[in-house]
Parts: sequence; C-alpha cells; structure tokens
Amino acid sequence: MSVVKKNLRVRTLPWLGMLVLVALCTLAEVPGFKVTKRYSVPGNGDFDYIVFDSSANRLYVSHGTEVNVLDANSGNQLGTIENTPGVHGIAIVPNLHRGFTTNGGNSTVSVFDTNTFKTIKTFRVPKGPDFILYDPLMKRVLICHEDAAAITVVDPEKSEVVGIISLGSGPEAAVVNGKGVGFVNLEAQSMVARFDPRALVVKEKWPITGCKGPVPLAMDSSSERLFIGCRSKVLAVMNANNGKVITTLPIGDTVDAVVFDPDTKTIFASNGEGTVSVVRQKNADEYESLGSIETQKSAKTMAFDPQTKRLFLSAAEIESAGRTTPPSRKAKPGTFSVLVIERQ
Repeated sequence: MSVVKKNLRVRTLPWLGMLVLVALCTLAEVPGFKVTKRYSVPGNGDFDYIVFDSSANRLYVSHGTEVNVLDANSGNQLGTIENTPGVHGIAIVPNLHRGFTTNGGNSTVSVFDTNTFKTIKTFRVPKGPDFILYDPLMKRVLICHEDAAAITVVDPEKSEVVGIISLGSGPEAAVVNGKGVGFVNLEAQSMVARFDPRALVVKEKWPITGCKGPVPLAMDSSSERLFIGCRSKVLAVMNANNGKVITTLPIGDTVDAVVFDPDTKTIFASNGEGTVSVVRQKNADEYESLGSIETQKSAKTMAFDPQTKRLFLSAAEIESAGRTTPPSRKAKPGTFSVLVIERQ
C-alpha cells in the first residue's frame, strides 16, 4: 500500500466517525412522541401489567393487592378491584362484562364485574399465575404460569378451568393470531412455543436466534410476524409460520412490553431504563429503528389505545428495600402514576 493511500485513509476516518455520530443522534429520539400527561394513582405497593379496555375507554392498573380502574382520558379513578394479592395481569371479556386478574400472592384468579368492580368469584390455579389474555375466537382466557411451566385455559362464562397446556418451561407473554393458533415466549429456553388453545397441546418449539431472555410478545397477524422483546436488548422479528428469525433490532434495557400498531406499521417496546424503543415495519421482512421516546425509569409495562394511538405506562420512583443480595427494590410510597404518551 502506498503512502498516499495511507494518508487518504487517515484523513477520511474522522469524516466516517462524524457520519456515524450523526446517524446515532438521529436515532436518539423519535420526533413527535412525548409524555403529555401523568395520572397520579393513590395507594402503595408494587405494580405490573396495565391494560386498556377499548370497549369502555378504561385503564386497569395492577397495584400491589388491588387493581385501580381509571378513565383513560382524564385519569380519574372509577373504582378498585380489591383483594388481589400480588396481582400481575388483567383480562377483560367485554360481552360478559367480566374481568379476570392473576394473583401471584396466593395463586388465585379473581373474577369481577366490570360495571360494579365487585368480585364475583375467586378460584385457585397452578403456582405463579402471571400474564393473562382473552382469546375472543376460542372464547377462552389464557393464563401463563412461569413456576408451573404451563398455560391454564379458563371458560370465562363458567369461570372454570377447562384445561392445562404443559410447556416444559416457564412461559412469559402469549398471543393468539385470530385463527386458532397461539404463541408463547419461554424465557429460560429463549424459545417460542406454538400451541393449539383448543386441543391444549404444543405443536412446535422454535429457538429465537440472537435473543436471550424473551419476555414480551406482540404479533402482526396479517403478515404472520411475531415481535419478541428480549432482555438481551434486542427486538427479534420471527416468521410465525416456520419459526425463522428474520432480523433483530436494538432496543433499550429491561424490556417488559411490546405492542404493534397495524395502522402505522409501528412497533413499540417499553423498557425499564426509562425509554420506549420505536421500530417501523417497512414490509413483512424489512424493519428500521426510529429511535426512542424518553419516559421514566421503572416504566416498563405498557398498554396501547389503537384508536387514539396513545401509549400508557405504569411507573413509580424506586427505592432500596433493605440489605439483600442482590439488592431488593420496591416502589416508593406515594409516587405511583400512569404516563400518557401521545404523538404531537
């Protein structure tokens, strides 16, 4: 290599560095999105999932031993579902005017009336009930149990367990595609299981290439694509027909929720570090990172309003909970709130 070529290369390196810096700065913040409101929520205790009910424009917010019900527009508290120890998730069945909560503190499910917020029934389920969703096609409620390594299937009208799907590993979030097929993340194995919610069997298990610690899950049913939030700080896009990982994109730390907006072809991943990572779907096999929205540390669970395009995130100030190894953390009393993100 000649001296002239060496000098040219040296002189061009700073320009390349500047181009990379500009690109990173461009991706640092998504224009137009920001936190516009903050709804203060009374009471103390830790928190987990937040759910938006489009049939009534309400938010159901897990909060220690109760669920706070808020008006999504004003943040006014409409009621409380009480006696839900260690509550994690909430599922709403609009046509029955019923809701279901998973209570990790005593391995139960509470069934409540969405008109009065009064508990109708409580029944026991396998250990560690956590994520929960309603499948309107099968008319079934599905409950993920990390400790029991299974999904419990509930008939919402009878409020009774009708079957259990054994997974062999602890499940995190699940989705159904509207065609009678379900998918669930297996965190410890870094796999996705494809299951039949009617026959109560696992059909296939697929490794999530390039992902460790899959937790939240969302889906574009029209293109049969799964969006998997990984604690290794990537979003994995998987073909739901064959389990092939199409691509992975960088996201923030401690992801706990992923949602997909089919109208704008946008994927949002909320991260406990205090950001929401935003990814655009160019087509079924092409994706690009748009950057992130600044939120608040601890704001890792999220709900989405598909009509107004608002995002809702639970958050609180976090403090040390004593001298333990590893250090234990808990929500600081009196600081719990719901953040509202809107596009300006």
